[in-house]
Amino acid sequence: MLEQVRNLMQKHLITKTDFLKVKESLTEDQIRVYAKNAIDQTCKDNELLLSEEERGRLIKQFVASVISLGPIRPLMEDRSISEIMINGPHRIYIQRHGKIELSPIRFQDSKELMHTIQKILAESSSGRRVDESSPYVDFSLPDGSRVNVILPPVSLVGPVVTIRKFSSEIETIEDLLKLEMLSKPMADFLIAAIHAKLNIIFSGATGTGKTTTLNVLSRYLPERERIVTIEDTAELRLKQEHVVSLQAKAANVEGKGTISIRDLFVNSLRMRPDRIIIGEIRSNEALDLIQSISSGHSGSLAIVHGDSPKDCYNRLVTMLLSTGIPLSVDEIRRQIAGAIDMIVHTEIFIDGKRRITHITDLVYNENANAISLQDIFYFKEEQVTTDGHTIGKWVATGHNPSCLEKFIRRNIKISLPTQG
Repeated sequence: MLEQVRNLMQKHLITKTDFLKVKESLTEDQIRVYAKNAIDQTCKDNELLLSEEERGRLIKQFVASVISLGPIRPLMEDRSISEIMINGPHRIYIQRHGKIELSPIRFQDSKELMHTIQKILAESSSGRRVDESSPYVDFSLPDGSRVNVILPPVSLVGPVVTIRKFSSEIETIEDLLKLEMLSKPMADFLIAAIHAKLNIIFSGATGTGKTTTLNVLSRYLPERERIVTIEDTAELRLKQEHVVSLQAKAANVEGKGTISIRDLFVNSLRMRPDRIIIGEIRSNEALDLIQSISSGHSGSLAIVHGDSPKDCYNRLVTMLLSTGIPLSVDEIRRQIAGAIDMIVHTEIFIDGKRRITHITDLVYNENANAISLQDIFYFKEEQVTTDGHTIGKWVATGHNPSCLEKFIRRNIKISLPTQG
C-alpha cells in the first residue's frame, strides 16, 4: 500500500507540478509541503486511505531522499550515469556508458562530504555505521544502488565513496537483448537452464554485469518455489512473492555479533528452500554450497569474481582448499564439476559494452578421470574499430551440455544451434 502511494506520489510530483524545476532552491520545509500536497492529491484521486502515521513516514522518507544526496543529487538522477566515484571532496568521477570521466561537481570540503555520507547512510536504514573506529562500510540504498564508503585514516585522500547505481530499466531478458549483452539462442538456453534447475555460477570482474544478469534470470524462477537469497550487501531484486532475503551482519562496536555469509547459508538449509541464491561467494561458504548441491539442493545460483570461466573455476578450487577439507585437489575438482552445471561469464569491453562472453559447461569424464571446461556459447571478437567499438558475434560450439539429462528429467525442451 505504502509503496503504491509512494510511486503515485512521485509520478504526481513529476507530471503535475514544477517540483523538478524548483527542487534545488527549496528548503527542507518547502520540500515537506510539496510531499504532503502530493500525498493528499494522490489519495484523493485514487481513493486511498492512509493513517497520519503512514503519511508522516512517507513524507519523512521522501524529504530524506531529496536532501541527503547533497551536491551529487543530479548525478544520481542522471540515468546515463551508472557509477559515481568520490575521491575526497574535490574529485568526483562518473561512469557513463561504460567509460569513466571527471565530473565538474565538487563538495566544499571534507566536512560537507562527511555530512552527506552520514545522511545517505541514515537513509539506507541498514543499521550500519562508519567512523574512524570503523572506517569502511557497504550498504544499499532504497532504490537498490550499492554504496561503499572508506574514511581516513585508511584512505589518504579523504572520504571515498563509490556508488553503483541500480538500473530499474533492465528487468527482462528482452532488455539484455536490446543492450546486445547476449544472443537470442543464448537467452532461450539460459531461461531453459533456470527452469531445469541447473546450478549456475555467474562470473566476471567488477562492474561487468554479473548481478544484473542474475537479477534478470531470477525473473524466470517459478512463483511456486520458496527462494532464499543470501547477500553481504542487498543487491538482488526478485519479483516473486515467496522470497526470504538474508543479509550478513558486521561486528558491533565491541567487535562482536558478526554473522557471515557462511553462517546464513548453513541456516538457510534448514529453511526448506527450493532455491538458494548467493550474492557473492568469497570464502568458506563455497564448501557448503558444493556439499548442499551434492546432497540434493539443486537450482542454486551464485556469483564468483573471476577474469574467465577457468579463473572462476580455479577460485572455487582454492576456496575449498582453504577450508582445510581433507580431500585431494583432484577430489575437490571432481566435486565442483559434479555440483556446478554451468558458468555464465560477463565482460565489459573498451567501448563500454557489457556482454555475456561465455556459457561454459563443467565436464567430468569418469573414464579419463579428468575435468574440462567446454564452451556452449562464446563471444568471438573480430575487430576493434578506430573509435574503440568492438565488433564480433556469438558462436555456438555445437557442444551438448553434460547436464542434458536434467533438461530431459524436468521435461524442458531446448534447441541448441549447431556449430558456427
